Amino acid sequence: MASWRFNFPVIGGETSRLGRTLSPAAAVSSSSNLHQRSLRYAVLGAGFAGLSVAWHLLEQSPIGLHICVDVLDDVGIGGGASGVSGGLLHPYSPKVKPLWRAAECWEESLRLLSIAETATCSKELGFNNAQTSNGNIARRRGILRPAVSLKNMSVMNDKNAQNSLAGCRVQCINEDEAHTLVPNICVPSNSAFYMPDAVNVHPQRYLEALFVACETLAKQVSAVDIGEKEINFHKRAIGNLLELEGEYDAVIVCLGARSTFLPELSGRLPLRICRGVTAHMHLPQNISEEVPEHSPSILSDAWLAIQNPRNLYLGSTWEWKSCNYAQNVSTEEALKALEELLPKAAAVYPPIVKWAFEGASGGLRAMPPLTGNGSLPLLGRIDDFISQTHASKFWLFSGLGSRGLLYHAWLGKLMAQAVLACDEGVIPSELTSWKSKLIKKG
Repeated sequence: MASWRFNFPVIGGETSRLGRTLSPAAAVSSSSNLHQRSLRYAVLGAGFAGLSVAWHLLEQSPIGLHICVDVLDDVGIGGGASGVSGGLLHPYSPKVKPLWRAAECWEESLRLLSIAETATCSKELGFNNAQTSNGNIARRRGILRPAVSLKNMSVMNDKNAQNSLAGCRVQCINEDEAHTLVPNICVPSNSAFYMPDAVNVHPQRYLEALFVACETLAKQVSAVDIGEKEINFHKRAIGNLLELEGEYDAVIVCLGARSTFLPELSGRLPLRICRGVTAHMHLPQNISEEVPEHSPSILSDAWLAIQNPRNLYLGSTWEWKSCNYAQNVSTEEALKALEELLPKAAAVYPPIVKWAFEGASGGLRAMPPLTGNGSLPLLGRIDDFISQTHASKFWLFSGLGSRGLLYHAWLGKLMAQAVLACDEGVIPSELTSWKSKLIKKG
């Protein structure tokens, strides 16, 4: 059986929660009024945001609480933009400066990644997708970011690198050192920034594993806890939020760009919608110039997410105001994307021109507004968006943009805590300030 750490009691023992140590009986009796009935939560969306919230609702729910979490998504687990993202996980801006609350976000993302990896290692777990069971969730070879011009160097400098996080170091290296990591890489300014602790995550495998981890956690906790935990996935489309009124105690909207398609939210969220296409490349059998097994992925005007010595993902395009959220990409769209991405990639990794195009995938990003703290996701209660009286509580977690892997774990934890406590104050004000500038709907 997989070994888990979670904040739930063990029968006959004691548990520590929020700094207090209580016996299971005392913990339940101290809040018996709260736990007399089951609570049902609907999480709309099975991408980074949705599955993080689902996990943390199960993990953070109080002792003795009967809880059911339903994850609803008509395109399946990882069927949206999350499932086709580049998977490059690191806590830095293009200037190599730590992003907002980088330390917390980095730590929680690694923890959730470890939980998903543990799920895949358990002999009791299996996947319907053979590719998932045979492939790794993460490739730990770091990320290399060459400075391709003097202008590039002006925003990426040693001072920023010196202020890097202890858990994700940034090293300034020269061209020769870069060549030992990635042979034939082009470093025109003789300077590159190497993040040896950064991770390349396979998003689809990760999301499938995270849902299995949720199922396992629910079963394990139910076996030792007085309160039963349950999680379900439903491949179901939601036309409007009021469809769920009265069916759930709370509804958490984690649909990314698709949140803007809901009638209650349409035209009211400060999100910019952008479609991105990623090209899948492989090295033909008659060419021997493989990427070395130790080589990191590459960040530049285009990124190269190395999957193995003969396969990589190349991304990504930016098509603003698109409404196409399908992962499938037409031949015309794929060739247009390749025409745009290949010259950018060749500027830092010239051998890419010898690689063959294998396919492409696309997704619709929800880009949040720029603030003094950077581009931060949107979180908070949205009951005021619902025109008529309603019993359910409605919440929003959207706008992860191109940093979903970094932000999803910690913000999903905060969102779950806020939902369980019915208290928006749990969420940092930087993430709820967008509501004061709410676009009024006539």
